[in-house]
Amino acid sequence: MSQVFAFHGGVHPPENKRQSTRTPIRQAPVPGRLVLPLSQHIGAPAEPCIQVGDKVLKGQRIATPVGRISAALHAPTSGTVSAIAPHPIPHASGMEANCIIIDSDGEDRWGEHAGLADYRALGKAALTDYIRNSGITGMGGAGFPTDVKLHLGDDHIVNTLIINAAECEPYITADDMLMRERADDIVAGIEIIDHLLKPSHILIGIEDNKPQAVRALEKALAGCRLNIDLRVVPTKYPSGGEKQLIKLLTDVEVPSGRIPADVGIVCQNVGTAYATARAVHHGEPLISRIVTLTGEAVAQPQNFEALIGTPYELLLRAARVSPNDLYRLVVGGPMMGFSVDNDQIPVIKTTNCLIAASPDEMPEAPPAQECIRCGLCEQVCPAELLPQQLYWFAKGRELDKAKHHNLFDCIECGACSYVCSSAIPLVQYYRNAKAEIRSDDAEQRKAEHARVRFEARQARLEAEQAEKEARRKARAEEAARNQAARKDKPLAATPSTSAASAAAPAAEPDLKQLKTAASVARTKLKQAQKALKNAEDKGLEGIDTLRDTLTALNARADATQQAYDQALNADSAASAAPDAKQLKTNAAVARTKLKQAEKALATARDNGSDEIAALESRVRELELRAHDAQQAYDAADAGAAPSIDPAKLAELKADMEAARAKVDKAQAALEGAIASGSPAVEKMTAGVEKLRAKYLEAKAAHDTASAPAVAPAGAPTISPTRIAELKADMEAARAKVDKAQAALEGAIASGSPAVEKMTAGVEKLRAKYLEAKAAHDTASAPAVAPAGAPTISPARIAELKADMEAARAKVDKAQTALEGAIASGSPAVEKMTAGVEKLRAKYLEAKAALDTAAGSHAESVAAAPAAQAPVDIKALKQQVSIMRTKLKKAEKTLQDADADNQASLNAEVQELSARFESAQAELKTAEQARIDVAAAAGVDLKQLQIDAAMARAEVTKTERALGIADSTAATELEQALLQARSRADELSKTLSRFE
Repeated sequence: MSQVFAFHGGVHPPENKRQSTRTPIRQAPVPGRLVLPLSQHIGAPAEPCIQVGDKVLKGQRIATPVGRISAALHAPTSGTVSAIAPHPIPHASGMEANCIIIDSDGEDRWGEHAGLADYRALGKAALTDYIRNSGITGMGGAGFPTDVKLHLGDDHIVNTLIINAAECEPYITADDMLMRERADDIVAGIEIIDHLLKPSHILIGIEDNKPQAVRALEKALAGCRLNIDLRVVPTKYPSGGEKQLIKLLTDVEVPSGRIPADVGIVCQNVGTAYATARAVHHGEPLISRIVTLTGEAVAQPQNFEALIGTPYELLLRAARVSPNDLYRLVVGGPMMGFSVDNDQIPVIKTTNCLIAASPDEMPEAPPAQECIRCGLCEQVCPAELLPQQLYWFAKGRELDKAKHHNLFDCIECGACSYVCSSAIPLVQYYRNAKAEIRSDDAEQRKAEHARVRFEARQARLEAEQAEKEARRKARAEEAARNQAARKDKPLAATPSTSAASAAAPAAEPDLKQLKTAASVARTKLKQAQKALKNAEDKGLEGIDTLRDTLTALNARADATQQAYDQALNADSAASAAPDAKQLKTNAAVARTKLKQAEKALATARDNGSDEIAALESRVRELELRAHDAQQAYDAADAGAAPSIDPAKLAELKADMEAARAKVDKAQAALEGAIASGSPAVEKMTAGVEKLRAKYLEAKAAHDTASAPAVAPAGAPTISPTRIAELKADMEAARAKVDKAQAALEGAIASGSPAVEKMTAGVEKLRAKYLEAKAAHDTASAPAVAPAGAPTISPARIAELKADMEAARAKVDKAQTALEGAIASGSPAVEKMTAGVEKLRAKYLEAKAALDTAAGSHAESVAAAPAAQAPVDIKALKQQVSIMRTKLKKAEKTLQDADADNQASLNAEVQELSARFESAQAELKTAEQARIDVAAAAGVDLKQLQIDAAMARAEVTKTERALGIADSTAATELEQALLQARSRADELSKTLSRFE
């Protein structure tokens, strides 16, 4: 099978490749000093494992990887480490970074090294670690550490391995010459990668301008046992881009924001395969690479195998560069490379080309002009973005809009800048915008981290201060009681004194002090319980004493809690009725803080921050506060005071949430034990049931306490704000179900072993959604409607129709995936078939609900009084417009009139104003009636209008594109235009029924 597909856009710049392919690869001289940046790839910089003054041998590791995405660094030759200091590195800004500098001893002596005798005998993890420790990174792009792509985890199943041999950028021929001269080693590297990933198919993509490399690969593949398909693709830039090559070879599009592994594909460069083979078979870490030296200022354009850390100046001298002709030194290709001014910058693992250009070859860029909106940039963009729109957003610093328009999908290929009629450096704008967004995100994370730490510190200090104050007051009270006991007893026993004492009012309790005392007592009780359990487990002495202490502390904790509850209830009973306006403000503030905390938590989860646990605790705390504030406002809004103090209710809810968290944690542990076949399953099941019983008990206590009092006759039992909150909870639960269902479908499609566990999770989330939906439906159920009123609203019918359409879309999507799996012979067909049947059942259920609701609504509408004659909305709009014009004209006349005429003109203005408002009200009523009629038919009129407008815009856009398209794309655009017109006509006809 040799089918080749196509990707959107692309350009055909002059190749300029033949100049550097006339001679074989030449070994570059060993420099006297090597400069090795600690960061030569995407991810964390490596950490030095040597010291200044240490002697190193060739191939010796000098820096170790840090974190998951990092790569080791090795000495390219033997010598002495002279410095670990900042030095200019390959970057467009000329920035400096920490580098290890080695002074060569000229011996180029290897340290001990040997390849693996049988790499297949090693486990996959051990072999991946070996490659990681050899410092192998991607050799054709940003230098992504290779071991990360070779160890994707159980959630990614690789179906296709793609070897990128396209090398599409002009001037660069490093991979071309590598394939011509060392094809056998490349195939050996592919075999190693195949052993780790176990793909079902391997594709090698190479452009048709490399016939000698194609023949060399075909010869090397002749005796290969693997299922490798060599695909020759048309020469077009940037066909070597990862996502573009995937589209060319498989017709699969990687979704925005995802990686190829998410669709079962892994890409590796031919240089990476070669480096992997050298490391595994010969024990050679990545210490050198092929670099193309070319350009009109070079007398002998050719490819060098250069040591990592070699200064550019040495390579330029070896290629006999002419200083008089050298105008610009470009690192990389002319499309994605950048200019540098310092020839002491070193070669790194991703350096594939140096272009010594003359003034005629790469002249100064012309000054940028204003954008003329020609649309060429959009036509050539391989990522199918809107470069012109991104340019405006980047230029105007509208970073959120640029990010929303998928700025980070831009691969910075430079195709848009290449065809720009106004010579605008578009890619530079995109790079700056990306850098600003990353900087803003980093600042936001730092600020949030600092805020969380500050709040935690403040809470800790307040708790410590409260505890100190409680101890001080306790000591003072104890001293006062002792002093009172020593006073004259007869005086204390005097009846009059006793009566006076009894009649005297008790001092008003300090709620804060009592709460602190209760908290301290509970803490001491927990510590004593822990100490007793530890002593019993270890068989220590003094257990009886600990038990006595525990009994005393238990009694004291009960007493302090009882005193606090009594004072709290008394204070609550004596307090005045709450201010509804203030309670509403408090509830709004609490919700705002909760949303901010949830947003910070989501950001932390996306970025893998270490503060997730602290943020989750903060969110739970704010949820309790928001709930309490909302409940207090709802009670005040309904005309009744809360049946229980908010602080007590919050404590009950906290107990309930803690119990539920324990149940969830125990349930997760139980599922893990079941999956691993642990013998403790039976015991853990009993523990889960016990914890669930405690949770139900805590929930019952909370529900009883939070139950609202009987509202006055005729008053609403639940406020609109509460109904909105319940609806938000329901929508959030439904979103979680949809997200989990999508993840489950992906797991089923990939044959993941976690399908069973994920299915249970989906069912659990669906149960929570149904619970939230029931709560919302109960709260929002209307009072008994007047006779003849519709029992089901048009909005509800529209919602049911949307649910049915969504269910049908999921069925179609799952059916398509199932057909693809059947065609490819996937082992997951059986599971996917069950999933399709399950989705189809849900669709039929949703359809039945819609049919029932629509029938009920039709009956109620038929029983209602006959509707009035249809209203001409267009005429009403004209009438409103005329009245508005007359009113403005009269108001202007009134402003300019003298005092004698103002009275009559004022009356005229008032009359016109009344008529204008009446016309507006009539128009609004007519439009709402039209919306209701459409809703009764199951049509969302507003969405229909939007869809029709977008369809007309699509027709206009396609017609414009067809007007400037060449003959090759005209046929495809004509077909698209017919489809767009058909959809626009269909929507217009549907809309005309309600106009």
